[in-house]
Amino acid sequence: MCELLAISTSEPAQLTFSLKTLAARGSAKGHVHDGWGVAFYQGADVALFREPLAAGDSPLVRYLETDGPSTRLGISHIRHATLGSVQFANTQPFLRELGGHSHVFAHNGTLLHVEASRAMALGSYRPVGQTDSEYAFCVLMARMHSLWADASPPPLQARMDLLASFAADMRALGPANFLYADGDTLFAHGHRRIHDDGEQAEPPGLWMLQRVEMSAEPPPAHQDGVAVEADAEKHDALLIASVALTDEAWRPLAEGELVAVRHGKLVAVHGQKMR
Repeated sequence: MCELLAISTSEPAQLTFSLKTLAARGSAKGHVHDGWGVAFYQGADVALFREPLAAGDSPLVRYLETDGPSTRLGISHIRHATLGSVQFANTQPFLRELGGHSHVFAHNGTLLHVEASRAMALGSYRPVGQTDSEYAFCVLMARMHSLWADASPPPLQARMDLLASFAADMRALGPANFLYADGDTLFAHGHRRIHDDGEQAEPPGLWMLQRVEMSAEPPPAHQDGVAVEADAEKHDALLIASVALTDEAWRPLAEGELVAVRHGKLVAVHGQKMR
């Protein structure tokens, strides 16, 4: 099973330990060792690092743990290959430009026969690799294209409605846990998680944790792997991951739940009134 992790903060922060947890899950000695990637947003642009290698054995991962760029939003993915060979082009997160913003997508699950689905027909975007995840991302970008006619981000409600419809089409084909960011907002959709035996798929597929962090206080030991370090004395942080990574009060996303996050705070849940 692939592993997802996103961190959104109210102040620029260094995600010092986030990759360490994912790297442990992506060790070559375990099931998930077919590639890793992390995207650090820098305004509307992205610093993207990927390798088609086991994250647990990567010198670049160890470098990013201590010297990664500061960011308000980071998205990480550890790959377990199901569709598409182990190569750079099939390594997530995936990146495309739309409306002068860098859009990032990472998916956890397998979408069977996605290319044959009428609901998931491609538009003007085309995948570079062979994965179902990148194919789905290209479908999403084509649907988003009309919303991003202007340089400014479209209304949040319009993006949420479009993503909810897209997620429903994905769920019809298989597990559809995904993280998507457009340089303005982080979106996360929870569905079902395939367990280690490969036979079961049941919710939750994503978990969420809200924090208010004090930079003057060292991160407790139980926060291993998901600490953030910001210059501000106090900052909000919201984490989304495939599994609860600490012993804190993580909230499971309901099956089919779609959330929007901005600057470390939950700003919208599909079906609820926008703030």
